[in-house]
Amino acid sequence: MMSKKVVLINGHPNKDAFNFALAEAYKRGCEYTGAEIKEITVADLSFNPNLQFGYQKRTELEPDLLEAWEKIKWANHLVWVHPVWWGGLPAITKGFIDRLFLPGFAFQYRENSIWWDKLLVGKTAHIITTLDQPKWTYWLLFGKASVNQLRKSTLEFCGVKPVKVTYLGPIRKADSSKKERWLKKTEDLGRKLQ
Repeated sequence: MMSKKVVLINGHPNKDAFNFALAEAYKRGCEYTGAEIKEITVADLSFNPNLQFGYQKRTELEPDLLEAWEKIKWANHLVWVHPVWWGGLPAITKGFIDRLFLPGFAFQYRENSIWWDKLLVGKTAHIITTLDQPKWTYWLLFGKASVNQLRKSTLEFCGVKPVKVTYLGPIRKADSSKKERWLKKTEDLGRKLQ
């Protein structure tokens, strides 16, 4: 059986946020299994999040992005921890994806075709996302936009499958006992490598 190589990507820009405690809980669970773990804390990276020229002209990748991409290539399981802001990803996390999940890296358009090759086939993922609303309102009223963007339009587009999702919320008014239950649940996810 192939050993699990996990990259834990924390997309919250504020290191005091609950997302960092969740990432640590997942990591603890993973360590229990003996999996190899590498981390990417998007807030620590030094890069321009603006894909200034789109795909018309390649912008050189900063050293932090090159190192992050090596971790993503190495891993066979990607774990994303991020909040939902205005129905989407934090700007820095969206910029991380824009700058790194590029043609030739994560996917490749076919010449004279509308189709593309998925270059991340063989990897799995889990998205752990925090909300300031109940999960059902995010689903029914807002169409789970950030999850559709990251899961379908990015990860599955590039060949990552399956992509599981865990929703935690509402965070804003959660008391300490509720947060402790979420931390335990997240650690259990790490123990099961989900």
